[in-house]
Amino acid sequence: MPLVDMPLEKLKAYTGRNPRPADFDAYWDRALAELRAVDPQLEMVPSSFQTPNAECFDLYFTGVRGARIHAHYVRPKGVQEPHPAVVLFHGYTGHAGDWSAKLSYASLGFSVLAMDCRGQGGSSEDVGGVKGNTQRGHIIRGLDDHPDNLLFRHIYLDTAQLAGIALGLPEVDPERVYAAGGSQGGALTIACAALEPRVKKLAPQYPFLCDYKRVWEMDLAKDAYEELRTYFRHFDPTHEREDEVFEKLGYIDLQYLADRIRGEVLMFVGMMDTVCPPSTQFAAYNKITAPKDLVIYPDFGHEGLPGASDRTLAFFLK
Repeated sequence: MPLVDMPLEKLKAYTGRNPRPADFDAYWDRALAELRAVDPQLEMVPSSFQTPNAECFDLYFTGVRGARIHAHYVRPKGVQEPHPAVVLFHGYTGHAGDWSAKLSYASLGFSVLAMDCRGQGGSSEDVGGVKGNTQRGHIIRGLDDHPDNLLFRHIYLDTAQLAGIALGLPEVDPERVYAAGGSQGGALTIACAALEPRVKKLAPQYPFLCDYKRVWEMDLAKDAYEELRTYFRHFDPTHEREDEVFEKLGYIDLQYLADRIRGEVLMFVGMMDTVCPPSTQFAAYNKITAPKDLVIYPDFGHEGLPGASDRTLAFFLK
C-alpha cells in the first residue's frame, strides 16, 4: 500500500505531537459551566418543506455568548413511544444540508437534528467580538485573544448543547441519542460526545481539528488547514511565537477531548488522506477509552467512503 503518512503499525501507537495545555481540563470544565448557565430559549418553527411521513422544523437555540444557533429538526410522524435520535454535523464552511437527506433516518423512526455551525454556510449567528486576526478561517479566530474566546470552543459547546436538547425532547429516548458527521462533521461528532457524554454512539468519518502541530510538520497546512499558514505569514512571519500558537491551539485539539467520550465509537479513516492526515486522526482515536472500532480504507483519501453510511446506519440500528 502506498504511504502518505506513517505505516499502520506506527499509527496504532501514535499519541500526537501538538502540545496539551497544562490547564486543559480546567479550561473545558469552565467552558461547560458557562454553557450550563445559558438559557437555550428553544424555538421550533415548522418549515415550508414538509412530507407525509415526517415533520420538519427550523430549530433555534441560544448558545454561549448569546448567539442564536439554527438546526434542522426532522421527526417521524405517528411514532408514539420515545424513539432514537441522531445529531448530524456538516463539513467545514458548509451547512445543515437538504431536508430530504434526513428522511432515510426518519423513515426508520429516528428524529434528526442537523446543526448549522455559527459563522459558516448556514443560518446560525456569529456574534464575533474577538481581538486580533479574523482573516480566513475559524481555527485561528480568537488566537490573538484570551483562549476562552477561540471560536471553535464556542462551536464545540454548541454541539453539546444541541445533543442536550435532543436528550430532553419528550419524543426522544435519552438512551438512544447518537452523533455522526465527516471531516469537520467528524470532529464535531467527537466534540459533541466528549462534552455531552450521554451520547450513546458516535460515527465520525476522517475527523478534522486534530494534532495541528503534526499537520504543520507534514507541510499539509493547506486545503482545510490553510489558515495555519496564512496566520503565520500575516501575524508571525518569523515564527517567534510558534510554540505559543500551537499550545493555544491545543485547547481546541480534539485528541485531548477524546478520553471524555463514554459512548461506543465507530470511526472511519482513509489512509490516503492528505487533507486530514491519518496520523492526526489516530492521535484522537488512540486516546478514546470507550468501546471503539476503526474501519480503514487503504486506497481512499478525504472523500466519500463506500459503505460508510450503510455501516453507520447499521451501527445505530444495532
